Order: sequence, then C-alpha cells, then structure tokens
Amino acid sequence: MEQFSTRQNKISRLIQREMADIFLKLSKSKFIGKIISVTVVRTTKDLGIARIYLSIFPSEFSQGILTEIRKSKNHIRGEFGKKVGKSLRVVPDLEFYIDDSLDYIDNIDKLLHS
Repeated sequence: MEQFSTRQNKISRLIQREMADIFLKLSKSKFIGKIISVTVVRTTKDLGIARIYLSIFPSEFSQGILTEIRKSKNHIRGEFGKKVGKSLRVVPDLEFYIDDSLDYIDNIDKLLHS
C-alpha cells in the first residue's frame, strides 16, 4: 500500500473540494440532470499530477461525460488554477477516471440478494 505524505493528503483534499465545486457548476450548465461527484483524488509525490476519480449518475452516461471532461481538461485546469493560485505554487496536471466502485458494490448486492 502506498503511503501518502501529510502535504499530499492536504493537497488532495483541497483539489477534491475545489473540483466538486467546479463539477457542480458544470452539472448545472453543461451536464444538466447528471450528478458528478469527486470521490477520490490522488496526487503524485511531486504534486505534479492529480488523479481525480469521478462518480457519475446516471452511470449509463459516465463514458460520454468522462470523454467530454477529458476534452475540457485545459479549461477545467484553468478554472481550478484561478481558485487555488494563491494556495499552490504549481497547478497539477489533471487526469480524470471513472470511479465505478459504487456500480461494483451495487452488482455484488444484487448477486447476494438474488
């Protein structure tokens, strides 16, 4: 298991909080009727890359929305940079992934109760 420094954890929480705010605004304008939650943020040791895991509801739209988010990565990073410019020396590169753990849990639940 990878150990994360206190600084990495603080930065990850900051990124998670700010990304949640950015995706809330995007949900209201670009992805109407969809819920995008930031479930986990992991940063590299040098804080140069932030891996952001998203939970998208309804999940059948997750791949399409993830593709759109990845296309808008530079815009999202710019928005993020404006918010945290005073807190972070370097704005990390953002990588987006689907967190499908909820679907996995739901699938196990269905299997157990069938």
